[in-house]
Amino acid sequence: MNIEVNINLTNNLQKDNRLDGNIVYDIIVVGGGPAGLSAALYSRRKGAKVGLIVKDVGGQVVNTSTVENYLGYSSISGEDLMKRFQEHVNNVDVPISKYSAVEALRVVEDSPIKEVLLSDGSSYKARSIILATGSRSRKLNVPGEEEFLGKGVAYCAICDGPLFAGTEVIIAGGGNSAVEAAIDLAKIASKVTLVHRSQFRADEILIEQLEKLDNVDIHLNTQIQEIVGEKMVTGVNVLDKLAGDAYTIPASGVFVEIGYIPNSEQFKDVIKLNDRREIVVDKYGETNVKGIFSAGDVTDSAYKQIIIAAADGAKCALSANGYLNTL
Repeated sequence: MNIEVNINLTNNLQKDNRLDGNIVYDIIVVGGGPAGLSAALYSRRKGAKVGLIVKDVGGQVVNTSTVENYLGYSSISGEDLMKRFQEHVNNVDVPISKYSAVEALRVVEDSPIKEVLLSDGSSYKARSIILATGSRSRKLNVPGEEEFLGKGVAYCAICDGPLFAGTEVIIAGGGNSAVEAAIDLAKIASKVTLVHRSQFRADEILIEQLEKLDNVDIHLNTQIQEIVGEKMVTGVNVLDKLAGDAYTIPASGVFVEIGYIPNSEQFKDVIKLNDRREIVVDKYGETNVKGIFSAGDVTDSAYKQIIIAAADGAKCALSANGYLNTL
């Protein structure tokens, strides 16, 4: 399902309007999610010569079946929301090129010129760059996880939790994000079962809150072996690692909350990353390199939400425009 969605969105790119490797852009935006598309829109509206480099349009949003917390839409599918974003960017005539992978960044010494190097050997130059390459969810890598993605399997309890109100759900994970998700879902789900392969890694204060909830079961030292169902998820098969017992936990939804991997590895030789491999930015969205900005889930922004990513993209565009005015 994810592949089909990305292809449908990408096919709507303006194929006759590609980046030109022979010119120097004012701003190049790397990334086709909410942060990247917002950055491209704002940059273009400020009158900058903008280029947009994308792998797939939509980012993780296309994995969200229904979005109910984006201002202006009481309910819209992730695919449809990203189509609206893309159409808006297409209307302001931003050249777009698709890449399989960004290999590296290059900063030209004693010059404001930066260069984005792609895996196909092509490269594009700009005076300012906005990195919005997003992140990817850590996977359980068990049978049924891909099959039931969007059919009960989700990676964002804040985003998709309300869709499972009144049902039994499972949280996979034992860190802060998993425990916080379980606490939040316990307010709307009939039952929440937290399953983690080892001991808790969450803060003690969160664990204490979780253990006070009557509709929460906790299964530690328990390995999820398979997500099962028919057309939709019906539960998970697990193994008690201490007792050796295998059993099934019924549920309508499985929320995988074991963290995210920022898509930042290719920038580590130029851009400062934190210990979670997120790009470190200041309040203007600027990295440790002048003229290179970053927005969205790839950064150390505190919350990973669609509306925050889009806002980050706009902020970086405005900051990049201000930077260009100083050259």
